[in-house]
Amino acid sequence: MTDPDFLRTARAFYDTIAADYADMARDDLETKPLDRAMLAAFAELTRSTNAGPVADLGCGPGRVTAHLHSLGVDAFGVDLSPAMVALARREHPDLRFEEGSITRLGLADGSLSGIVAWYSIIHTPPERLPEAFAEFHRVLAPGGHLLLAFQVGDEPLHVDRPFGHPVELDFHRQRPDRIATLLSEADITTTAQLVRQPDETDKGAKVPQGYLLARRPDGA
Repeated sequence: MTDPDFLRTARAFYDTIAADYADMARDDLETKPLDRAMLAAFAELTRSTNAGPVADLGCGPGRVTAHLHSLGVDAFGVDLSPAMVALARREHPDLRFEEGSITRLGLADGSLSGIVAWYSIIHTPPERLPEAFAEFHRVLAPGGHLLLAFQVGDEPLHVDRPFGHPVELDFHRQRPDRIATLLSEADITTTAQLVRQPDETDKGAKVPQGYLLARRPDGA
């Protein structure tokens, strides 16, 4: 099956900037206590579910996967970019990383106790989000948990020539209430939302950052 244009564009973008991005983001979580708090809450929830491993979708160089592992979570990473997967494997040789798309995961039905999509739905066109969320529902076990992070807003951000490389990509901002509605339509129930204001730790556009915890109901 041929990948749609938005996946090919995102793959080429991150393959090109992989090394520079990994250097920039290496210590990102150390300066963001609210990010760590959301990941800690998610880790506690998924440990109690104990229905399978946790997938870090759009894992990049693997920093969130490794952080979840440090919290006692059986986590593995999935990324669209082969260059990012190669970097993650070199940085974290004891963890599992594989190539894949959030709209078409090579995972069995109900095989995950949790999913983290940490700034990885931002490259999916809004009209394709229902497809991604249906895939999340498929691979989550009943009672499994989901954590999303994304930039809040209405207008996309167009990034051109990052780190001086001749590539470009659109970053789709979202409203938490809209994401919650789309999740509900996929039979995934939102359990908590957090929006924090931008601060000096944010790189790039200074917009609010959204975090959303959700759960596949036991009977859904």
